[in-house]
Amino acid sequence: MNTDSKTEITDDNLARQRLRLWLQMLKATRHVEGVLRDELRSGYDTTLPRFDVLATLHATPEGMKMSELSTHLVVSNGNVTGVVDRLVSEGLAERTNMESDRRAFLVRITEKGRVLMDEMTANHLEWIDKLFADVTETDAARGISIMLDIRRKS
Repeated sequence: MNTDSKTEITDDNLARQRLRLWLQMLKATRHVEGVLRDELRSGYDTTLPRFDVLATLHATPEGMKMSELSTHLVVSNGNVTGVVDRLVSEGLAERTNMESDRRAFLVRITEKGRVLMDEMTANHLEWIDKLFADVTETDAARGISIMLDIRRKS
């Protein structure tokens, strides 16, 4: 822990309220992820990490190097390799050697994977919309703004 950048709390009540906000954000995130995991498992016999890899490849049809994919998903190369191996074996993704570097692999979504992701992303949108049904457009915009503010501070 870096103690050189220690700051003093100027408003203890506000600091405690911010802590409560963080804890509620964490609980909400865990709840949403749990629902998504259940929906993906029951509807598609898949996992959230597999969905994340396919969604990333779906958004990047030209493909990505394995290292780019792991950086984008903020996971280790080993974790991505295992997921990609299974997606390739199921025909949902393809992996080819890079022309410029024979040690590097390019991963692309296949047509079969694209069709599956089109369906899963449509359902994903419905699941999220249902979970956030009580959140107004104004509240959603403010929530996004708060999340962006938090990320800019780090």
